[in-house]
Amino acid sequence: MLLKDKVAVIHGGGGSIGAAAARVFAREGARLFLAGRSLPRLEAAAAAARAEGAEVDLAVVDAMDPAAVDRHIDDIAERAGRIDVALNAVGFDHVQGLPIAETSLDDYLHPVVGYLQTNFVTAKAVSRHMVAQRSGVILTISTPGARLTGRGLIGNAAQSAGLEGFSRALAGELGPDGVRVVCVRPHAMADALATSYTRDMFGRIAEAGGIPFDDWITGLESTTLLGRLPSLDEVAEYLAFAASDRAASMTGAIANLSAGALVD
Repeated sequence: MLLKDKVAVIHGGGGSIGAAAARVFAREGARLFLAGRSLPRLEAAAAAARAEGAEVDLAVVDAMDPAAVDRHIDDIAERAGRIDVALNAVGFDHVQGLPIAETSLDDYLHPVVGYLQTNFVTAKAVSRHMVAQRSGVILTISTPGARLTGRGLIGNAAQSAGLEGFSRALAGELGPDGVRVVCVRPHAMADALATSYTRDMFGRIAEAGGIPFDDWITGLESTTLLGRLPSLDEVAEYLAFAASDRAASMTGAIANLSAGALVD
């Protein structure tokens, strides 16, 4: 098993990516601590992970709140004795699809501040323990917006590029202490739409363009070299690999899981 006896914390553990990662981490032998703001969604994710045989704890935690995150992380470290893997899978709705002339400053800054804040808060909290134990893996999640261009991407592009820069810099800072940082950049995942905020977000973009939603998704698929979008399971499987000792030489990397929408 890739993560046998590893202690993993997932912020955004009740979301689509967080829950998928929890299930795969569980199958691979990790002890899980799931954190998020929706108790029902956390409970559903925990039930699926426990069905894989994992020990799972959950807590309602606001991943934007430094004090709340610090308390939770310190409690995990005290109870489990260490923290080996930390994934921030927090996601939230934000404005996409509008030209700059129709985008307010607040709408532009909402994803920039929000995503960079939560990743800073959670990485800072876990890094204290990982540096002390001289090992650990911090996983972040970006989007193809970091490299794409076009109308309506300005806030998403700024937050994604900023998060990738943050991840690279953090890898350089923590590497001498044995801590790895890997940023995963998946494209939209069609099978996440039923449970994710992205359904409403992408739906607004399609509506603004006068395109039926299913046609809009088909158009998005056509921009990839594989002719399809990645799945939640594929992203979760990669996250488990990146967190494992099989990827022990990987740090400061941006993993392209865009199904070929981007070519490195």
